[in-house]
Amino acid sequence: MTQSTYPKISLKDIFTQAQALIDATSAKNITIATAESCTGGLIGAAITSIAGSSKPFKGGIIAYDNKIKNKLLNVPAGMISKYGAVSREVARAMALGAIEALNVDMAVSVTGIAGPGGGSGDKPVGTVWMGLAVKVDGKIDVTTKLHRFGDIGRNKVRDVTCYEALRALVKAAS
Repeated sequence: MTQSTYPKISLKDIFTQAQALIDATSAKNITIATAESCTGGLIGAAITSIAGSSKPFKGGIIAYDNKIKNKLLNVPAGMISKYGAVSREVARAMALGAIEALNVDMAVSVTGIAGPGGGSGDKPVGTVWMGLAVKVDGKIDVTTKLHRFGDIGRNKVRDVTCYEALRALVKAAS
C-alpha cells in the first residue's frame, strides 16, 4: 500500500505528462486506451488535449457503473460482487478488457473512491486502484498499483489519479 501525499498538482503538470505520453507513444508507434471509473474521462480528456494525440490514442471506456464494467470491459459481475468495484482484481480486469476491446498496445484503468462519501474502513476515501496492461510479443502483461491519496477532496483525488495514470503510461512507453 502506498500512502501518497502530493504537493499541488496543476493542470500544467497533467498536460506535461500527457505531452510526454504523446511524444513517447508516437515515436514508438504504440497505441493506447483508457478504462476509467472514478476519473470519469479525465485521463482521455488530458490525452486528447495534446495535438497529435489521434495517432496513439484510440479511445477510452468510461465505466462508472458496474454494469458497464461488465458489459464493455468484460469484468465478471461475480468478481465485482466478491472484491468490490474498487479492488486490484477489478482494476486488472478493466485494463485487460480495455486492451482487448480497443485492440491497443497499452491500456490504463482506474477505479476508486473520490468522495466525499462512499469510503469504508478498508477502502477509505482517496483509495484508487490502477491497472496497466501492456502487450509484449503478443502476450499481455497486467500490473496493478494501489494509491491511498487520502481525503484530499473529490476533484483533487480525480486530478492526482489522472496524473498518476499518465505517469504510468509514460513510464511503460519509455
